[in-house]
Amino acid sequence: MSSPSAEMQTVPPAAAQLAINTIRTLAMDAVQQANSGHPGTPMAMAPVVYELWQEFLNFDPDDPIWPNRDRFVLSAGHASMLLYSMLHLSRTKAVNPKYETLGEVSVTLDDIRRFRQLGSKCPGHPEYRLTSGVETTTGPLGQGVATSLGMAIAARWMASYFNRPGFEMIDYRVWSLCGDGCMMEGISSEAASLAGHLNLSNLCWIYDNNHISIEGNTSLAFSDDVATRFLAYGWNVARVGDANDREMLARAYHVATRSDRPALIIVDSHIAYGAPTKQDTSGAHGEPLGEQEIRLTKRNYGWPEDAKFLVPDGVYDTFAEGIGKRGHAAREAWMGKFRAYQAAYPELADHLYRMQHRQLPEGWDKDIPVFPADAKGLATRDSSAKVLNAVAKHLPWLIGGSADLAPSTKTRLTFDGAGDFSAENPAGRNFHFGVREHAMGAILNGLSLSKIRPYGSGFLIFSDYGRASIRLGALMEIPVIYVFTHDSIGVGEDGPTHQPVEQLASLRAIPGLIVMRPGDANEAAEAWRVIGELRHEPVALILSRQALPTLDRIKYAPASGVAKGAYVLADSPGGDPEVILIGTGSEVPLCVGAHEKLTAEGVKARVVSMPSWELFERQDRAYRDAVLPPSVRARVAVEQAAMLGWERYAERHIGMTTFGASAPLKELLKKFGFTSDAVASAAREEIRKAQGA
Repeated sequence: MSSPSAEMQTVPPAAAQLAINTIRTLAMDAVQQANSGHPGTPMAMAPVVYELWQEFLNFDPDDPIWPNRDRFVLSAGHASMLLYSMLHLSRTKAVNPKYETLGEVSVTLDDIRRFRQLGSKCPGHPEYRLTSGVETTTGPLGQGVATSLGMAIAARWMASYFNRPGFEMIDYRVWSLCGDGCMMEGISSEAASLAGHLNLSNLCWIYDNNHISIEGNTSLAFSDDVATRFLAYGWNVARVGDANDREMLARAYHVATRSDRPALIIVDSHIAYGAPTKQDTSGAHGEPLGEQEIRLTKRNYGWPEDAKFLVPDGVYDTFAEGIGKRGHAAREAWMGKFRAYQAAYPELADHLYRMQHRQLPEGWDKDIPVFPADAKGLATRDSSAKVLNAVAKHLPWLIGGSADLAPSTKTRLTFDGAGDFSAENPAGRNFHFGVREHAMGAILNGLSLSKIRPYGSGFLIFSDYGRASIRLGALMEIPVIYVFTHDSIGVGEDGPTHQPVEQLASLRAIPGLIVMRPGDANEAAEAWRVIGELRHEPVALILSRQALPTLDRIKYAPASGVAKGAYVLADSPGGDPEVILIGTGSEVPLCVGAHEKLTAEGVKARVVSMPSWELFERQDRAYRDAVLPPSVRARVAVEQAAMLGWERYAERHIGMTTFGASAPLKELLKKFGFTSDAVASAAREEIRKAQGA
């Protein structure tokens, strides 16, 4: 993608300064009116972002989702008014959930007046989906820069898949503005290390080096030589000594676009308000300036002191003549090229369209296997591996990998041509995240936001390391796939450090995240069928290390019931049970064994497989009551995990109340009560209680 030269200036200096001060005053006024927010960074970084957007960012405000746009990520999410001001002044258009560009602007002046208020498109931190032009939700520091890495990786992979001679359809760049807090968070180190390893020359982080955090000067806790650190990571590092020096900023941006490595631009800044000696050294970083300080600052800018939310004449035109005209021309050229691309490469053009609209290719699920009944069975990590490979062959933009655990999580794509993603081979579909669970989650978010269908895997116990990224994926409603194996005390000898107990309850507590724990090979296959169709929900697929019997689906209900979250797997004659046994994952076979014992005794027992609470709760009341009749009070829920939450479905729980232990699996199952005999005994007791009530 072409970039302006360092000397290029499309706007007269006076008009540019007026636009910059408009960004600053909108931020000051919005934070003051809300009596909440962070005015400092938007004021200091206004020239930095203005120069980037006006002269370098390939972004069309009239179509903020065209596929080859540059991405701008505000990792310093507390500086949200900086982004809202840019979206407003550039007149960025709103886009609806059907990917249709609307005539109205994404951020109105009224939205800015209602900054941080209910219903405004300007919440406290930028939120994807809510505000068009926001590329990712940010706020937790470090998440934005790590997510930007996923976007840059997506560009590399998409270029390798879609580009053809004469048709460079994908070559966008990713820019991210970060601050001291982002640099302190460990996730940024994970991401920067991997970006350098992959030579992601389409990635640039702009570091606001203002030495300020909430508690005061960063010298309290942070004395890194950031430049040397990033040089060690393999980055190109530049420094701009004054955030107001637009000429030096332009030179730094120009160098970044020509770098053969990821680029870090360190921008030194401080925030001077109305009084020339007053700097942002404490509270003003995270609180309004106050009316008097705002008046003094506006006087210093030559601004009407009593004017609020003022956009002077000519400012909108300044942005229209800069990013508006340049971005529109870039987008129109791309669309013209795409029409020719459709004629020359119709299948690739169809894939690009489907990918951007989160649609699936025809026949994506045609090779999903059906597993024969087998008492010995398979670990669900093994059956999942077969299904993943069957699906990925027909879904080219399904790519992913593991946090250094693919041999254990069985998530490697093994068919011909899959390959490993690397600096030398960006076409590879197997990704190596290294031992970086937190960054992996953010990278997956960035890949998904770029419309790749990503998956990442690890042990369930280590989901805790990436929980913040998982949560943001759910908040953004993007279809990231997490494959977590080693799902219980079934890990055995590895002991309690590796045996998840509270993780299932913790993941189920995240709104919008679908948790699926299949009970045999065919449930794992059906889980992938459900996952493939998801467009707005992330999913955590929870799989076993140990083999689970593959149930005879002639004797038991079809595994297609997985799509409804829970289904009657085995029932009593006449379907009028005395007791209901509810299981997930490796505990479904225990419930089936207990059912056979109880049936032999003449007890009317029902087995319900419940791989997903979330999918079950989406069903109508009639279906849920048919599976779990309210009249049947004798119920036993069985899961090798903390039982928090199961009380909604059953009063009797067989689960974990402590951490696990290091021992062979069979000994652990006996110690903690996970046997068919124990389940049958609990069922009998619940029947007696219900009858005596």
